[in-house]
Amino acid sequence: MKAIAQDRYGSPDVLLLSEVDRPSPADDEVLVRVRAATVNARDWHVMRGDPYLARLLPGVMGFRGPKVRIRGTDFAGVVEAVGGRVTRLRPGDEVYGEVDGAFAEYVRAPEGVVDRKPANLTFEQAAALPLAANTALMGLRDEGRVRAGQRVLVNGASGGVGTFAVQIGKWLGAEVTAVCGARNVDLVTSLGADHVIDYGQDDFTRDAGRYDVVFDLVGNHSLTALRRTLKPGGALVLSGGGASTGGSFLGPMGLIIRGSLSAALVRRHRIAVLEARPSAENLATLRELAEAGAVTPVIDRTYALDEVPDAIRYVEDEHARAKVVITV
Repeated sequence: MKAIAQDRYGSPDVLLLSEVDRPSPADDEVLVRVRAATVNARDWHVMRGDPYLARLLPGVMGFRGPKVRIRGTDFAGVVEAVGGRVTRLRPGDEVYGEVDGAFAEYVRAPEGVVDRKPANLTFEQAAALPLAANTALMGLRDEGRVRAGQRVLVNGASGGVGTFAVQIGKWLGAEVTAVCGARNVDLVTSLGADHVIDYGQDDFTRDAGRYDVVFDLVGNHSLTALRRTLKPGGALVLSGGGASTGGSFLGPMGLIIRGSLSAALVRRHRIAVLEARPSAENLATLRELAEAGAVTPVIDRTYALDEVPDAIRYVEDEHARAKVVITV
């Protein structure tokens, strides 16, 4: 089968369309014929091997090259085969999910990270959901513990996670303030944001506004500045860090590490470092939200499988809005 493989760290040029063996599902896995996948910041970080500290930690990155050769995480497609212990899914089911190796014609995944595709979404739209929407769901519902009537700020509201966070914040009943660039004001407003702050004009950490929950997806402010925006007892949820320009030892992990160390010491506020984990249960919730019209994926551009390097260049250089989709 064809897949986008990577053997060393570097620019998008290290991502090569390759012929690799088609995987076979284990007893608890499904084999999916991929119809669409999406680009995430995670793909860029693994491609670059950035930040350098991540190469020393357990996970996808290795010291000199990625441990998992095929890039991509989100996918939507049709079940081709199932393992002997799989009970919920069967061949022919249209599904979506999250697992390493999605930039390929076929991907195998544990049943526990796959669910039926939202019936009202195309494969391209469904592929945009898993990692980003699950991050938004867990960040606001689970870590932020958002309740109806609370004030929530999303820093990085026009990105892949941010566009879902705005919508999920509204679904939870919050008053949502979105932070983004000027060209994306109309986008986040259309997704339901009650207020929009253009980061080119205003620094939300210096404004008088105070929030019950701040969901930071960028990592471009200090921990002190972010805490300054919270009400007493408010929650700061840290996830990722798309502002990193690469070539760094800590990158966005610096803020994450400081947040983790401060979480046990801070009493006035609650600091949570999000570790979003894929699950069929959360995918089922997202399916229900999509089918109810509460969550709608926003797709910026679509590329073919052999154009993945161009897709990642676009994400790197052009500050892509929402999701960039790969058709397979």
